[in-house]
Parts: sequence; C-alpha cells; structure tokens
Amino acid sequence: MIAKFIRICAVLLFCLAGTGMQSGCNHKVDGSGTAVQPGEFLFCHWNVENFFDDKADKRSKTDMEYDSWFANNKQALELKLDKLTEALLKMNNGRGPDILCVCEVESVRAAELLKDALNKKVDAGSQYQNVLMKEVSAGRHIAPAIITRLPVLPNKTRLLEKTMRVLEGHLVVNGKELTIFASHWTSRIQATGEQGREKYADAIYREYVKLHAADPKAAVIVCGDFNDTPQDVSVVKHLHGSSNSGDVQQNRADPLLFNLFGDKDAKGFGTHFYNSKWFIFDQILVSPAMLSDGGWTCDVASAQTFNSLHKPTDAQKRPWRFGNENEKGARGYSDHFPVIVKLRAN
Repeated sequence: MIAKFIRICAVLLFCLAGTGMQSGCNHKVDGSGTAVQPGEFLFCHWNVENFFDDKADKRSKTDMEYDSWFANNKQALELKLDKLTEALLKMNNGRGPDILCVCEVESVRAAELLKDALNKKVDAGSQYQNVLMKEVSAGRHIAPAIITRLPVLPNKTRLLEKTMRVLEGHLVVNGKELTIFASHWTSRIQATGEQGREKYADAIYREYVKLHAADPKAAVIVCGDFNDTPQDVSVVKHLHGSSNSGDVQQNRADPLLFNLFGDKDAKGFGTHFYNSKWFIFDQILVSPAMLSDGGWTCDVASAQTFNSLHKPTDAQKRPWRFGNENEKGARGYSDHFPVIVKLRAN
C-alpha cells in the first residue's frame, strides 16, 4: 500500500511540475508561465476566427457576412480587436508574443489593424514593427499573417502557391535567420479535405527539404491550423512530423520535423472542440537544428496550448468563440486556442 501511495503521489507531482508537458496531464495555462527571459522570444500561432477589416470588398458568398459586417459595424470590429488584443496581452507579462502567426485574416489591412491595436496597449519598448502577409483569394479570402516586433527580411516573404494558404516569412536576430511557414490547411468540411491537407503538407515539406539540403543547420518553424491531428497521415507521412527527438536529429535523406505537440493528450492540450471531441489541430514543428544549442533554439518543454480563453461557466472549458453577426450573448475570442513556445536566438 505504501509503495502504491508513493507511485500515485509521484504521478500527481509530475503533472503539477513546472513543465507539465507530458501526455495525460490536464495542463492549464493562466499566462504566468509565458513570460520570457532576456534573450528569449515568445512564439505564438493562433487561428483568430474570421478576422476581416473595415472595408467592404464584395467577397464571395461565404465571406460576405463577415466582410460586410465588420465594414459596416465599427463597434463589432472594435470589439473583435479588443478581444484579440485582450487575449494576446495575457501572455508574456502583458507584452504579447514576440512572434505572432495568425490565420483566418482577410487582408494586409486587417493584420495592420491588429498590429496597431496591440501597439496602443503596449509600452514604447514593446511596439510591434512588422507585418508579413500575402493575401489569398482561393475559396475563402482568409490567409496567414506574421506580426512581430523583431527584424524581418521582407523581400523573402512569399506564398508557396497562389491558391494555398501557406506563408513563408523570414526573421533575423543576432545575424541568425529563422524561416517560418505559417499555414491554414483545407477544412474537414470539404469532401476532398483529406487530399487537400496532404497537398498542403507536401508543399511545405518540399520547401523544407530544399532549406535543409542547402543548410542542415537551418532554423525552420512550421505552424498552423492543420485541421488534422499530430497522428494523422498528412502530418506524419506527408509533413514528416515526429515526436521522437532522437529520430529527428539523425542525419537522414528524408529529414524529419519535430512536432512539439506530437505526444500530447488532446484532453489537456486540445486547441479545437468539434462534435463533442477535443482535437489538436493547431501545431508547431521545428527543424532538427532548433533542438541543439546553435543559432535559433526551441525550449521544447515550454510548448503549451494557451487554453484559458474559455467561458467562466463552461464546464468543458472549450474555446470561447467570437461568432458571427447573429451570435447571442457575450462574445469571446476565437473558436481555437493559441499554441505557444519559447525560442532563443543564440
């Protein structure tokens, strides 16, 4: 009995420990663990849910309700910006992420509006300086964007393909370059969604292989709302994501990417709640070099789902969505939780 009691206590202490990052631990975030130390940077990916700007652009039927709503209702847009900034400034001691990758953004103007809204609420030394984005009009007019206070290489910003929501951006700190692929893969609603998600994974992996072949020490981050889990074929077989750091760091002809959420439990680290089930759709993967001590590095143990953005009365603690024009009651933030990790440029 004593031995059993000790084992139970050990498991409980492990789940309550500072890292709290192992599968099965119902890890919750209150923001206090997201502050970075000198030389560190907080990286965040977030699907911000149908974020449109203040201009009526006569978008397609699916986007029309959001395009016209935010363009014609200043209060709705201001509330959307207030909720997004409120959530982001819960991180990093009120400074927000140093590198923010967002998706479901209508336009460069929308991304700039978010940058400006954040800058109104942070001090002079924490101002966001750069927006990297290329608009996509394929199906829905929503795309990824990168907002950061760090130096960038704007001339290298591009879409991998005109009809795909994959943005390639480049940052540089201390002479060290970081390549980011921010993406939003095909929805599960579409009948051809699985093939579409595999196409996204293949396109990103092709570019990653080129970077790795040119420089095996290249620092690369792949993030996004994949609409697939870390265990699905698109992520494991097509994107070559793995949660085994030993395998990732091997010298391979088909280099792997380390999935920071590959071994996480969806009940504790879920980013989206759909059909009464938790999914880890929002993920961050890093190149092998980021697991070592040179150049850009990733604090693997700091990877978290920022899952405090739920209704206070919600027993299931699901993401508190902002919703559409017809939403009843108080509005939340987004139908996805953000995912975060700490980086360092050595």
